[in-house]
Amino acid sequence: MAVWDDLVGQDRVQEQLAAAARDADTLVTAVSAGEQSPPASKMTHAWLFTGPPGSGRSTAARAFAAALQCTSPDRAMGGAPGCGFCDGCHTSLVGTHADVEVVRTDLLSIGVKETRDLVRRAQLSPAVGRWQVIVLEDADRLTEGAGNVLLKAVEEPAPRTVWLLCAPSLEDVLPTIRSRCRHLSLRTPPVASVADVLMRRDGIEPEAAASAARATQGHIGRARRLATDEAARARRATVLKLPLRVEDVGGGLRAAQELIDAAAEDAKQVAEEVDTKETEDLKAALGAATGGRMPRGTAGAMKELEDRQKRRRTRTQRDSLDLALTDLTGFYRDVLALQLGSRVALANEDVRDALDRVARGSSPEGTLRRIEAVLACREALDANVAPLLAVEAMTMALRTG
Repeated sequence: MAVWDDLVGQDRVQEQLAAAARDADTLVTAVSAGEQSPPASKMTHAWLFTGPPGSGRSTAARAFAAALQCTSPDRAMGGAPGCGFCDGCHTSLVGTHADVEVVRTDLLSIGVKETRDLVRRAQLSPAVGRWQVIVLEDADRLTEGAGNVLLKAVEEPAPRTVWLLCAPSLEDVLPTIRSRCRHLSLRTPPVASVADVLMRRDGIEPEAAASAARATQGHIGRARRLATDEAARARRATVLKLPLRVEDVGGGLRAAQELIDAAAEDAKQVAEEVDTKETEDLKAALGAATGGRMPRGTAGAMKELEDRQKRRRTRTQRDSLDLALTDLTGFYRDVLALQLGSRVALANEDVRDALDRVARGSSPEGTLRRIEAVLACREALDANVAPLLAVEAMTMALRTG
């Protein structure tokens, strides 16, 4: 299994990455052999992967990192790097390679301190691998200060260091950083390709795989979760009932509150799974007594952990809300398709009765205004508007059309 097998529907990007990995392998091999004049290389030390959610940005970056670290003996006989079986490929893909640092955040932003730590690591030579690779999955969450810290490292990287940045779009990254990166744009994978992956890699039944892929419109991660998690299917079903519940003010306000409560419950579940273990581990590291009494001078560390956990719960709640709003946008997209007589496949065929009812009761202009209301709610949440106020405003706009 090659490292590219999980990169769904991105043939053009795969070809470019495979060619770059071959070029990088030739360069490192020549340098390691002590050649005085290594071949001219097209290898780029900074890459920027962009694409819509679910397109596989981080998957592509991880696959490229694995190909760069590939140690397969077949390379000497003309084989392409990225076999997927050697120690370099395997440890890179599972996250245990000493020279591949994968950075993701469960907070709202990545700050200056964390970025400085990354920059210091990037200056090191590879310990066991062929390259020092930094995969920054949430480059769009860098604060302005953190972006300025990263700029110098991207502009003048160490000879054997590669930065792989991932973001939804070019506009989500500082212009000074993106101008110094080689840009690869990923597309939303075809629904059929996502369904095939769910069947082949996860053993999901064909009908369930096709339904999940269609419902998420090619978002691989969401499709896998929808096909395997009963709770996720129940939450989606609740969201898709919302358009029928906003016909009166009371129903709209109740629906808004239930949406907020569901997102808060998601955040609480994640917190219960992670926060307790983190807290106990820190207490043990700080030398807490058996009875739970903390040593002197450790209150600051505990307070810092509590603040980080609070920020993580906030992001989890917002991510859950954003997912619900995405499903709601998909519902009204299907309504608009029915109203205009479009032949595009419906994402929410399983709730066709609700789609038909809403389509008959409104005009295409009204549906467009409802889609705009959902998008406005997402923008309000990004601007730190109180979630309940933003969702209530949306449900009132959905009611009036």
